[in-house]
Amino acid sequence: MENLVRTAGEREALEAFLDSHREVTADKLRGLSEADARRRLVPSATTPIGLVKHLTGVERNWFHHILAGRPREEIPGESRGGDESWQVADTETVDAILTAFEETCAESRRITTHLSPDHQVPHPAGGRVSLRWIYLHLIREHARHNGHADILREQIDGTTGA
Repeated sequence: MENLVRTAGEREALEAFLDSHREVTADKLRGLSEADARRRLVPSATTPIGLVKHLTGVERNWFHHILAGRPREEIPGESRGGDESWQVADTETVDAILTAFEETCAESRRITTHLSPDHQVPHPAGGRVSLRWIYLHLIREHARHNGHADILREQIDGTTGA
């Protein structure tokens, strides 16, 4: 990925870095059993499956709700990425959570296709935000949680790396 974006324009670089983080997010959950995906190895509600569900909510909030202006009630699942997005019901499977994450990210890409990084939208608490800022915020959010996922995955089965 890095070789491809070292001389790319701003938008291409932002998209490539976010997509790279999205891929790591999904890869940290892939291959885990349902039980291992739900293992709590830290005092918080953080689990591998919960991380992916949470980041699905974050994507939906920023791209689908804030950027595209869709009402929350029209967005499936946890649309905010708040505390509730970490909770995974017994009926939610690894495959279902991964599918929802991948479909959400694909929709996020479609939403941004024709927008410039300078495109701005209102944010209820933050004034106006640009697509550039949203990309950077999501890169930061994914990077932070991918670090958590790295540690959890290493504790569960010894898998390390991206």
